[in-house]
Amino acid sequence: MSNLTAMIAIGGNSLSPKDETGTIHQQFAHTRETLEGIAHFMNRNYHICINHGNGPQVGNELLRMDLTHDQVPPLPLGVCVAGTQGTIGYMIQQSLQNTLRDLNIDREVVTMVTQVIIDENDPTIHEPTKFVGPRYAMEEIKPLAEKFNWTIKEQEPGNWRRVVPSPMPEYIMHGKSIKALVDRGTIVIATGGGGIPVYNDDSHHLEGMDAVIDKDYTAAKLGRIIRAQELWIITDVEYVYRNYGTPKQKPIRKMTRSEAKKQFKKGEFQKGSIEPKIKAAMHFLKYHGKKVIVTSIPHIKDALDGKTGTVIRNET
Repeated sequence: MSNLTAMIAIGGNSLSPKDETGTIHQQFAHTRETLEGIAHFMNRNYHICINHGNGPQVGNELLRMDLTHDQVPPLPLGVCVAGTQGTIGYMIQQSLQNTLRDLNIDREVVTMVTQVIIDENDPTIHEPTKFVGPRYAMEEIKPLAEKFNWTIKEQEPGNWRRVVPSPMPEYIMHGKSIKALVDRGTIVIATGGGGIPVYNDDSHHLEGMDAVIDKDYTAAKLGRIIRAQELWIITDVEYVYRNYGTPKQKPIRKMTRSEAKKQFKKGEFQKGSIEPKIKAAMHFLKYHGKKVIVTSIPHIKDALDGKTGTVIRNET
């Protein structure tokens, strides 16, 4: 087996694009497309750990509960994250197992329901900013917010949504088990949706929290735990761009960590999209990581060959 280990973070929208209804058949189809790209890592005998986003899927769970709350008791957000870890993990797991069979590669694939400890005193908990669930008109969402004690904000004019905290991951549970499996060649799907947010209460027992954790931050921390040399952030663009979305848009092919830090401080990267990915990349490189690659699914093979994607490294 190769001695290279890759931590791979897959965006939730790659499995359920925004312009589709997101039926399970559509999600399975996109999962298979996504894993055609991941197969290139297996052809090169990488040790692999995968995490994934779950925004569209959790949004669907929340909508189901909004529509049926008077008939079925709603579930906490953390339980929804756990549920999507299972369902998305199942789709990735089955699709990967089929791909491995086609490649005649004998490797196991497992999904681990993963809790991630957060700081209950994280300042972001008292200033929720992460939009979750469906959009509503003010008159529709107000009674729901009062009934379920939601914090709500207007995302676009006339569109109101629930907002929840998005604290930083402090500690990933089950890390030793994940590393042991990865080291023996098992492909592990872990910390889906950024992980289930939990904290230690006054009696030092774990308690869930209605929050979501950024999956790229968690991937960077998990990559550090499993001693991955490479962090792959798979998103919907081939490169990270300078002046993104303007006539001066230009791809960034290579960056050092200090260059990324400088551009980050200048506000060069889009908040809520590329910015957290760059922050995650800097964290990964600070602790033993060798390089971070940001690219899209169709370009994974070329990125593995060094022909495309944004590569961020420590200074040599």
